[in-house]
Amino acid sequence: MKQFIAELIGTFILVFFACGTAVFAGAQVGVLGIALAFGLALIAAAYGIGAISGAHINPAVSLGACVAGRLSVQQLVVYVIAQCLGAIIAAWCLASIAKGVSGGYDIATAGLAQNGFGEGYQGGYNEHAAMHFELIATFIFVLVILGATGRRAHPAIAGLAIGLTLVVIHLVGIRITGTSVNPARSLGPAIMVGGKALSQLWLFIVAPLVGGALAGLVARFGIVNTD
Repeated sequence: MKQFIAELIGTFILVFFACGTAVFAGAQVGVLGIALAFGLALIAAAYGIGAISGAHINPAVSLGACVAGRLSVQQLVVYVIAQCLGAIIAAWCLASIAKGVSGGYDIATAGLAQNGFGEGYQGGYNEHAAMHFELIATFIFVLVILGATGRRAHPAIAGLAIGLTLVVIHLVGIRITGTSVNPARSLGPAIMVGGKALSQLWLFIVAPLVGGALAGLVARFGIVNTD
């Protein structure tokens, strides 16, 4: 139960503050500011709940850890449920706050930092480009996490290394997909926005999970020694 609550809270922190930055201050802080918000929110969550659950706050990370032999299947299910609930609750809170602005806020039109691809979204990159970016970026992200939290790593700086990696990934990917590398982060806003965001959600579930699983395999079979 402690791990469930920790993962729920950690994912809430990530979605609420990072996606919230994109929704409420994106025009002011730009791509760099949004990327930093994701990285800093992750760092905060990592140091806040890392000792309890490892601060996965991402189904792709949990799947990678499971494939690598660091997490049981039972724990994987608990983690993923908690992460998805945390993201949905955070997105609901963001939507509730956004609607309080003078003149109203149309979520379907203005969005809620949802991920996407194709014409009309960010740089207009197609499905092929979106799939490749999300798979590659998630693979690298999860591999960094497995390495930074391995037995030979320095735990005191793991959160910082992981958070900075997420910043760089966002700098590259915001114009391509809005950057997911996290199915839970994509799920919450997509449910609130609906429509196209929900219809494209499959890519932001499949690609990160495949990337995370591949990173777990690389770690498990010692192709890259993360322990």
